[in-house]
Amino acid sequence: MPSAEAMRLFVKILEEEDPGWYSRVPEFNPEPVVDIEMHKPKEDPKVILASTNGTSVPEPKTISENGSSVETQDKVVILEGLSAVSVHEEWTPLSVNGQRPKPRYEHGATVVQDKMYIFGGNHNGRYLSDLQALDLKSLTWSKIDAKFQAGSTDSSKSAQVSSCAGHSLISWGNKFFSVAGHTKDPSENITVKEFDPHTCTWSIVKTYGKPPVSRGGQSVTLVGTTLVLFGGEDAKRCLLNDLHILDLETMTWDDVDAIGTPPPRSDHAAACHADRYLLIFGGGSHATCFNDLHVLDLQTMEWSRPKQQGLAPSPRAGHAGATVGENWYIVGGGNNKSGVSETLVLNMSTLTWSVVSSVEGRVPLASEGMTLVHSNYNGDDYLISFGGYNGRYSNEVFALKLTLKSDLQSKTKEHASDGTSSVLEPEVELSHDGKIREIAMDSADSDLKKDDANELLVALKAEKEELEAALNREQVQTIQLKEEIAEAEARNAELTKELQTVRGQLAAEQSRCFKLEVDVAELRQKLQSMDALEREVELLRRQKAASEQAALEAKQRQSSSGMWGWLVGTPPDKSES
Repeated sequence: MPSAEAMRLFVKILEEEDPGWYSRVPEFNPEPVVDIEMHKPKEDPKVILASTNGTSVPEPKTISENGSSVETQDKVVILEGLSAVSVHEEWTPLSVNGQRPKPRYEHGATVVQDKMYIFGGNHNGRYLSDLQALDLKSLTWSKIDAKFQAGSTDSSKSAQVSSCAGHSLISWGNKFFSVAGHTKDPSENITVKEFDPHTCTWSIVKTYGKPPVSRGGQSVTLVGTTLVLFGGEDAKRCLLNDLHILDLETMTWDDVDAIGTPPPRSDHAAACHADRYLLIFGGGSHATCFNDLHVLDLQTMEWSRPKQQGLAPSPRAGHAGATVGENWYIVGGGNNKSGVSETLVLNMSTLTWSVVSSVEGRVPLASEGMTLVHSNYNGDDYLISFGGYNGRYSNEVFALKLTLKSDLQSKTKEHASDGTSSVLEPEVELSHDGKIREIAMDSADSDLKKDDANELLVALKAEKEELEAALNREQVQTIQLKEEIAEAEARNAELTKELQTVRGQLAAEQSRCFKLEVDVAELRQKLQSMDALEREVELLRRQKAASEQAALEAKQRQSSSGMWGWLVGTPPDKSES
């Protein structure tokens, strides 16, 4: 294991076993040294932008297509906001104002109203709780003195929220949520906190349902009006692969059992496509990093591993991701040996990987635990990264200006005929001086001819018509399925009513059966009493019969004795008669 990775794991375990160790270490926060050498994989004409610690930089050196350089006169160019980034698809360190936050990794970041908010994180094995904001217009850092509103009371305390790392920040309207994360004193279940930038107040969100167990390193993705949480690592360092959904309208957790769940992992990246598909990329276990891509259909709740195209990404964990339209950008991460240097993009419609840019040297962009956010400034899309750990902690801010591409290029497909090579549509890119230049990608054999272009146009039109026809058929099938679903729901409602009626009848019959059982028990008792009475009556009858027999015999003896008395001359005593 590399020394940097071993030290990171050692500090993490030390924090768990002895949380107070950091207080016995003197504070020492050296500014990270940034040694940057950036290049793009394409050999297109480009502009190299050299940045300094001030607010201005010399005029760039332009490199022509044949490789010869042309020196230009040095003059000062004032950099204002994100417009300071003039080169497309190359990472540029931003010169920021104000006091920078403490270097960190495993923090959370999000953008709300042209401000990038940074919360929490890990520095030297110590969890942080500060909240910082970077104004993307003036590139100025400011620390937010946030209040904490406990429970449902209106009183606010000046104390900060509990420090955490490995959590997720999700924007929701003009506020944002902080979900899960490792803490010094972990709770049993996940805690959801909400921050209101207008009042600068943190509050604990009351949720319903069964919340997930406490964890960090999970992914939390906004899908419509829900948050989808997957995986992570619990307080006992056990990896997870469970799936939970939080409805933001009712604040109710739902535990979802999906089909074909991926292996447990943490420190992965997640994105949503078309408000239906959840994509999970990379991540790691305690000793292994992954480069697999898993897709969850949120309608059928089935996981799949689709076939990918383009460059196969290397295994990584602790990377960061951000979506811009149908593109999912992946930056940084590590593979237990070194940081990953390339910035990747995945077209979520075609599942095609490609390299946007790469860096060289020991830079924060090739580190773990960094954050990546997307911001639109003056009509341009930017990716902004902050922090990370690659042997040392970083508090640097980098920005990447995305290329403006025509709609034709986003729809370009391979067109092969009789073994000839494919032809790509021209790409339009905005240069740093504001002019539009076309980069024509020649075919492998010769320039694109007019006849070939016409044939390609006809083929594209025919394919468009086929796609429109297929789309119409799909829409018709969708309408039919919706009607069938409506009918099925109506039948289900009727069956539910019938079931409730039958249940009521069954309950009434059960009550009657209970009463009949009681009556039968009483009759059995009476029957037993009648048997006893019959035996007594039979006994009395026998006693009566015996008495009558005895009386009859006595009478006969009496009559016999009287007759013999007359015969012997002794008349019977009258008193006896």
